[in-house]
Amino acid sequence: MLESLLDGLERDGWLSNERFVESVVHRRASQMGGSRIISELKRHAVGDALIDETADKLARTEAARSQAVWDKKYGVLPETPAERAKQARFLAARGFSSGAIGKILKGGDEDWSEEIADD
Repeated sequence: MLESLLDGLERDGWLSNERFVESVVHRRASQMGGSRIISELKRHAVGDALIDETADKLARTEAARSQAVWDKKYGVLPETPAERAKQARFLAARGFSSGAIGKILKGGDEDWSEEIADD
């Protein structure tokens, strides 16, 4: 009985993995890195093809999103190795890639706004 109910809801458009993924990305992308979001999607088993597509989209904006999170929390480059490690751990715990973390903590003055606009 439950299976037929779920099938009916999916057929009528009330259940959709695509909409679920869009919702998760919308809620999490401004705070989390791609690996954390993808991990959450895998726990919900939305399908490998949809997860791969979402991972590609998130990877394109990873640097800009990590920069925004870092700016909000710190905004100032670390002066000591301990501060650098603390900031790197913060970003890593949020699921941002080591490449994005490295770019931020090196202090590049790149303009990330174009990457966010593509999303």
